[in-house]
Amino acid sequence: MRVLGVDPGLTRCGLGVVDGAGGRRVRCVAVDVVRTPADAPLPERLLAVGAEVERWIERHRPDVVAVERVFSQHNVRTVMGTAQAAAVAITCAARRAIPVALHTPSEVKAAVTGNGRADKAQVGSMVTRLLQLETTPRPADAADALALAICHVWRGGMHRRLEEARMKVVAGR
Repeated sequence: MRVLGVDPGLTRCGLGVVDGAGGRRVRCVAVDVVRTPADAPLPERLLAVGAEVERWIERHRPDVVAVERVFSQHNVRTVMGTAQAAAVAITCAARRAIPVALHTPSEVKAAVTGNGRADKAQVGSMVTRLLQLETTPRPADAADALALAICHVWRGGMHRRLEEARMKVVAGR
């Protein structure tokens, strides 16, 4: 399975592609960060993020796009920008009929480190170790995108099976 992980953001949007299968070794295919200037108009920033996500989808042909589920923060402006960038990534995948999975930050941290409250340094360290990279991807958004992809490779099958079971129950009513 090939997963494109997207750590959404307007100033920095992490992108990471991982190959792997549930419970097995994962391999880093590519990682980078899309950057947009904070002083650029919002539509231009969203277009830039979208264009790069489209390029990554075209170049890497993921089976699934895993996006960090936006969570409530104290700074509403930050949450809005993050949600807008997430929506752009989801739309890019939907245009190509690529399934999208949303994972919470604590779910990703638990999958990668074993601790849902791990800090960014711990996540970066484990991503580096799991993918056998020489250096930790920087900035943290890049490591977070890879962590999202790893999380989906390892947990995505479980989520799919649970959804299939739920649909059978619903259909049986």
